[in-house]
Amino acid sequence: MGLDLGFDLEQGMKSLLLGLCLLTALPTRPEAATAMGDDGYPTATRAEYVFACMATNGGTPEALRRCSCAIDVIASVLPFESYERAETVLRMRRSAGGYLGQEFRTGISNTIVTGLEEAQAEAEVRCF
Repeated sequence: MGLDLGFDLEQGMKSLLLGLCLLTALPTRPEAATAMGDDGYPTATRAEYVFACMATNGGTPEALRRCSCAIDVIASVLPFESYERAETVLRMRRSAGGYLGQEFRTGISNTIVTGLEEAQAEAEVRCF
């Protein structure tokens, strides 16, 4: 005399085991975590830019449209590697103090940031 749960426990365990085997057999997709557009800009980088831009511009649907346009323009005129370098310099200028902060205010650093500033100016003209 056993407990009737309304389903075949043995069959259920077999199905669960089969499902786990199939799940582990699937190839992993690390590219999904770092999905990139054709221009090399990761989706996360685009989203981060749009969120920051929207926060600065009122967080409205219109801001979403304009900010999305802006990152598209930036991506079309500035390679991602240059964008990443300029963003790093700007972040270090904001967060690093003392000697380390001075290293990110040199002529070379200014040249790196100039490319991003020019791309942002182009985005401003086209999108805002």
